[in-house]
Amino acid sequence: MVPLKLPFLADLAAIRRDIHAHPELAFNERRTADLVARELSDCGLQVHRGLARTGVVATLRKGKGARAIGLRADMDALPLAEKNDFPHRSTTAGLMHACGHDGHTAILLGAARYMAEHRDELDIDGSVHFIFQPAEESEGGAAVMIADGLFEKFPVDAVFGLHNWPGIPVGEMAVMPGPVMAGTCAFEIFVHGQGCHAAMPHQGVDTLLVSSQLVLALQTVVARNVHPCESAVVSVTQMHGGEAWNIIPDDAVLRGTIRCFTGETQTLVEAAVERLCRGIGSAFGAQISVRFDHRYPPTVNSAAETEVCRGVVRQLLGADKLRDQELPSMGAEDFAYMLGEKPGCYVWLGNGPGSGGCTLHNPHYDFNDEILPIGVSYWVRLAETILGAGSANAPA
Repeated sequence: MVPLKLPFLADLAAIRRDIHAHPELAFNERRTADLVARELSDCGLQVHRGLARTGVVATLRKGKGARAIGLRADMDALPLAEKNDFPHRSTTAGLMHACGHDGHTAILLGAARYMAEHRDELDIDGSVHFIFQPAEESEGGAAVMIADGLFEKFPVDAVFGLHNWPGIPVGEMAVMPGPVMAGTCAFEIFVHGQGCHAAMPHQGVDTLLVSSQLVLALQTVVARNVHPCESAVVSVTQMHGGEAWNIIPDDAVLRGTIRCFTGETQTLVEAAVERLCRGIGSAFGAQISVRFDHRYPPTVNSAAETEVCRGVVRQLLGADKLRDQELPSMGAEDFAYMLGEKPGCYVWLGNGPGSGGCTLHNPHYDFNDEILPIGVSYWVRLAETILGAGSANAPA
C-alpha cells in the first residue's frame, strides 16, 4: 500500500498556506472556521458549527452501521512573531502558525474531501466525524468542545489525533500505547521578605537571594524525589522582582511548569516543591507561598486503538517506517481531554528536518507540504480499517 494520489493536492497546499498566512489565536479562529466550513460544505458533507465558539464538525455517513469514529485537527496559531520571508508568511503581526495546526487542518480537510468524493468506493459502514478544534495552545479547546456536547451530538466509539513532528523523517510515523504526552501544571511561588537599601542588605530579607536559592533547589525535586524510572520536569521560566538598581525589593515571584505522566508523580512533585519553599523560607526568614494551576492531563493512548493505528502505518508506509523511540514527549496536548472521554490514539507524523532544522514553536518553523498526502492517506486508511464492513478492528 502506498499513499493515495490526490488530484487536488495543489489546492490542499494552497489552503494550508492561506491558513498559515492568516493565523488566529485561541477561540478567535473565525476566518479559519469559515474556510473549513466552506470547504466541507462544498464536499457535500453535513456541517455543524459553534462548539467551543469556533469549532467545526462535519460528518460522513455510509451504510447502516452504527459504529462511528472521530478524527480531530487543531486550528489555532501562536502569539509569536514570524521570521520567515516566504510568500505565505503571516500577515498578522505577532501571530504565526509555528506548530503546524495549519497543516493538521489541511490534512483533515483533504481526508474529508477524498472520502466524500470516493464515498461509493470506500470500505466504510458507519460514520466518520471530522472534528476541527479551536484553542489547543494552552486554552483547552478540546475540553470546551466536550463541555458543549461534542460526544453527545456526535457519538463516537473512538477518537484519533495527529501531530506533525520535525526531526522524524518524511514518510515515517511514531505510534505507541500508553502516555505519549505529559500532563502540565503551571506554578507560581510568591516570596515576601523585607525591602531595604541595596547597600545595607543586613537590614532586610533579600527576596531575590531567596528566589535564587529556590531556583537551584527546585532542580533537586526530580533528581532526588522522583523514582529514576519515572519521568518528570520542573522548570522555572520566570523570575520577577525589583524595579531599581539600589533597592532590594519586598516581593518577588517565580513562575514555571511541571510536567509528568501520572497523578501520583504530580502529587509527589507538588509536595516536594512545597516542602522546599517552607524550608528555604524558614532558613532565610522569608514568607513563601505556592499556587499550582493544573492544566492539561497526560495524553494516554489506549492499547487496542494504538495497535490498529500501528497496523495502518505498517500497511501504508512499511514496517520499517513505524517508530516509537521519540515517544513519549514532555510536551502537553489538550487532545488528552478527548482521550479521557473515549478510547483512541494520538500519533506523530514525520515532518522532516523542518525549515532550517528548527523545531515546533520556533519563529522560523513552517509545515512541510510534502507530508500532506501521507496524512490524508493515514486518515482514510484508518477509517476504512476500523469501519470496514465486517472489520475485526471495530472499536470495542
